[in-house]
Amino acid sequence: MEMRSSPIKGKLRDLQIEIEGYAKEFGLDFFPQIFEMCDYDTINILAAQGGFPTRYPHWRFGMEYDQLSKGYRYGLQKIYEMVINTDPCYAYLLQVNNWVDQKIVMAHVYGHNDFFKNNMWFRTTNRKMMDVMANHGTKIRRYMEKYGVDKVEAFIDRVLSLENLISVNEMFETQEIKRHRRELNEQARTESEDDYVNDDRSEALKSFMRTKKRGEDLRDYEKKSKEDHKELVLPKKIPPKPERDLLQFLVNFAPVEEWQADIIGILREESYYFLPQRLTKIMNEGWASYWHSTIMTQRALDASEIVDFADKHAGVMAMSRQQMNPYKVGIELMRDIEHRWNTGKFGKEYNECQNMSEKNNWDLKLGKGREKIFEVRKTHNDISFIDEFLTPEFCQRQQLFTYKYNPRTGRYEIDHRDFLGIKSKLLAQLTNFGSPMIEVDDANFKNRGELLLVHRHSGVDLDMNYASETLKNLFHIWTRPVNIRTKFDEKEVVFHFDGKEMKPLH
Repeated sequence: MEMRSSPIKGKLRDLQIEIEGYAKEFGLDFFPQIFEMCDYDTINILAAQGGFPTRYPHWRFGMEYDQLSKGYRYGLQKIYEMVINTDPCYAYLLQVNNWVDQKIVMAHVYGHNDFFKNNMWFRTTNRKMMDVMANHGTKIRRYMEKYGVDKVEAFIDRVLSLENLISVNEMFETQEIKRHRRELNEQARTESEDDYVNDDRSEALKSFMRTKKRGEDLRDYEKKSKEDHKELVLPKKIPPKPERDLLQFLVNFAPVEEWQADIIGILREESYYFLPQRLTKIMNEGWASYWHSTIMTQRALDASEIVDFADKHAGVMAMSRQQMNPYKVGIELMRDIEHRWNTGKFGKEYNECQNMSEKNNWDLKLGKGREKIFEVRKTHNDISFIDEFLTPEFCQRQQLFTYKYNPRTGRYEIDHRDFLGIKSKLLAQLTNFGSPMIEVDDANFKNRGELLLVHRHSGVDLDMNYASETLKNLFHIWTRPVNIRTKFDEKEVVFHFDGKEMKPLH
């Protein structure tokens, strides 16, 4: 797949300067912005690769590119822009977009850029990820040359099935913790006699080297116990407390080779880079949509472009019964917050008012709405955004319902009209992205060196087919049986995978 992109120039460059001026006028604070022009084939490649021009080689990128290309060819979808969380911030424009499209996209991108720079959930992300992704690609190609494409790609497949088993808490490590880790990594680098990747070693590989001797000691202990016909008793429980970051746990304790530990670390690093975008999808798109709408309607639109803009904007904001549109919910909730803080429709006095006529006409003329949404965009993620600012009035005004599929009628029908039901379902979909919460509980389950995972049940059941495939992939990395404790038919049960099949332990 060949990509073709080039920096914008001429009238488009003049347009960027104009839009950037409006963004600054409204108080947006962003990284230096670089726009590049590309054809649709190139933007499909970028979208398939998560927005980055260079990634490690893997079949899934080709599959996603093929799906995107077919979607465009059959008129099912169209990508207008692609923006990356880096410093400087890169964004790609589509050659076939008309002039109004380019205005909308530029204004939208400056909203994203501001969000990337200022939202606290992006605070610890690596802003030089363009270089990091390219380096990852180089290293994995090196491993493929040395160990074989099929072997390395099969290992990547297994790790990718576990890439969502990471911990949000890792994003908020203190500087003291990071400093201590750097010291340990430097100590491991100095003490290690293996220079296979020299100073180019990833943090994951350094961590692996630091714990390699510990892992070897444990395996020697296991071997000696078997020879003495004794049960394996590890010196202490591993991990000492339940661990959400399964990938880091595997780097530290799984019996993997150095290149495998490095690949786990590479994919873990990329998962953490994309994690804030998953945590703030509604807010991020809502913020960018709010600003493209504001900049266009108050500054950038010519009179002859109003109808075209309204048509494009309405298309982006359309809602379906099958799924929530983050652009629509995000922008409308931002506007609602702005209105409420302008008029004073919040707080104890307003909430306790029983006179509906008085509440509808409530206006303390505070004028704090714009200030409030800037504060919100800095401190919240989607869960806290919905939890704190979704109101019954907003749901009623936006006709926000939840739907479920009725197999008898073959249609999606309203499931919840009441506010608490709507809010509860939205939060359930957002909590851990609607996926089960899994933790590593014991690396020596039943004193046999088996791995035990625990499903912390929060309303999301395990998909048994998915769980079976996940345990199968984990088994190949751990090389011993793996188990998961969960609730099944309202009872606690442990499912055991021995390399052949998943079955409940009795």
